[in-house]
Amino acid sequence: MDRLDDVVETFELLGDWESRYAYLSELGEQLPAIDEANKIEDNRVKACISMVWVKAYQRQKDQIHFQGECDTAITKGVLAVLIQLVEGKTAAEVAQLDIDLIFERLRLADHLSPNRHVGIYAIVDLMKKQVAAMIG
Repeated sequence: MDRLDDVVETFELLGDWESRYAYLSELGEQLPAIDEANKIEDNRVKACISMVWVKAYQRQKDQIHFQGECDTAITKGVLAVLIQLVEGKTAAEVAQLDIDLIFERLRLADHLSPNRHVGIYAIVDLMKKQVAAMIG
């Protein structure tokens, strides 16, 4: 929750949505590219209009990490936020990621198109499915 509080605080400091969109774009630009070997159908978010890939992996037994990539700036920025929120968390913590709370706290619902809503929900769904399959 602390990480979400930090993102919310930054959003509030930025004020208007033009600045927030710019911030999301910057976060997306900073997101490391996914390994080309992970750009496979199983890692592609199919319900998203943008081309989005996400891949869960573990460095240590209880810590989940993600790689991700997207071809559109705003969705890539939201993907970067999602990855930031779960980076190094346990599988149980990733499973508890509440996308509705994130949308509410960041006020994304009012500023993203319905198509982006569907895509972002699909990103979170794939992240959770990958983690569940990994811990099996």
